[in-house]
Amino acid sequence: MTVDTTKTAPPAPHDPHPAGVAATERALAPDLARGLMLLLIVLSNTGFHLWKAEHGPSGWQPVDGGWVDHAVQFTMITTLDMRVYPLFAFLFGYGMTQLFLRQTAKGTSERGAVAILRRRSLCLIVIGLAHATLLMAGDIVGYYGLLSLALGWLFLRRSDRALKWWIGIGAALLLFGALEPVVSALLNGELGTLGDAGAEPGADAYGADDPSWLGAAGTRLESGLFVTFVAAPLSLVGGGFTVFLLGFWAARRRILEEPGRHLPLLRRTAVIGIAIGWLGALPAALAHVGVLDVPDDAQSEAGALGLLRDITGNAAGLGYVAAIALFTHWWTRGRNRRGARAVTALSAVGKRSLSCYLTHSLLFAPLLAAWGLGLGAHLTSATMALVAVGVWLVTVAGAYAMERAGRRGPVETVLRRLMYRG
Repeated sequence: MTVDTTKTAPPAPHDPHPAGVAATERALAPDLARGLMLLLIVLSNTGFHLWKAEHGPSGWQPVDGGWVDHAVQFTMITTLDMRVYPLFAFLFGYGMTQLFLRQTAKGTSERGAVAILRRRSLCLIVIGLAHATLLMAGDIVGYYGLLSLALGWLFLRRSDRALKWWIGIGAALLLFGALEPVVSALLNGELGTLGDAGAEPGADAYGADDPSWLGAAGTRLESGLFVTFVAAPLSLVGGGFTVFLLGFWAARRRILEEPGRHLPLLRRTAVIGIAIGWLGALPAALAHVGVLDVPDDAQSEAGALGLLRDITGNAAGLGYVAAIALFTHWWTRGRNRRGARAVTALSAVGKRSLSCYLTHSLLFAPLLAAWGLGLGAHLTSATMALVAVGVWLVTVAGAYAMERAGRRGPVETVLRRLMYRG
């Protein structure tokens, strides 16, 4: 059973050369969300570049530094760690469905629209693996490229009813996968034995401490292949597609394009989602800075606090999307739109999100890795966060300049040519 797209996208005359969306057709909220998301992503990845820092039981955030560094670590664990990726997944799924609906409204067959998205997914996998090998092992483009390849084929043409069923199944799988080991440990009185306190720092998977670029590239390629071809399929089995499909569902209702029609839903999602996300990560953050005394195993990636942080991250990611949609509704309805230049610059980043994302690594890797200038050995959590914000601001300035010149991002230009075959 296929979806009746006439209810979710306005009809348009047949276009024999469908080539995506014009700049004037774009909605503000999705681009604004992508622009802000890139700041959150670049901040959440900072711990991986601090290759000489002492890392905690989870291997994610460093534990050394002064009180300012601990404040930064606490804030990142509470608001960013495993909270940005659900935001990315939702926006990725939303964008896929937007493209699918636009193409079918222009007269492209459903099969033809899926074929365009399939080419896009394959290109993203290639881009992601190249990115991981050359610069950053923690690439997420290839990961979501594989997910979009599978989920686009399986769900884009499904009915709303089928989509809701699978969202429910995915949520149940996520909840069971996170809570089962915790419940078992509680019943056996072995909560402290959950997980492995000897988790390797994330910087090890980046090869950031390798003085040889070639040696580091081998490590990064191994990590990139694992993330793309092992972690992505495992996430499908474990319900990792849930937020992705929520993006499908929301795009069919044009929730980000027309937030004014969905204000009660957006308000509930923002308040409840962010509250659950932050409170769920609070115990892990308190334990990390030494306020809460728990066994190291409970703080590890597979430990009780790590699992609680991860499972509530989905709620926070959805809450962030809803908050951005509410801001967009409020700002666009205002008579005096203050900060118009900042909003334009931020949305310009969102329109060129792939180019800006890759630029982050292009600036980060030679500056911080041991095979480059090696500054990652001397920075702390706080100073690294300042560097991350500076790198993001460089991409904001570049995207804004391209916006004023009417130019697309370079990677987006190449990707469009490949998607639409010239």
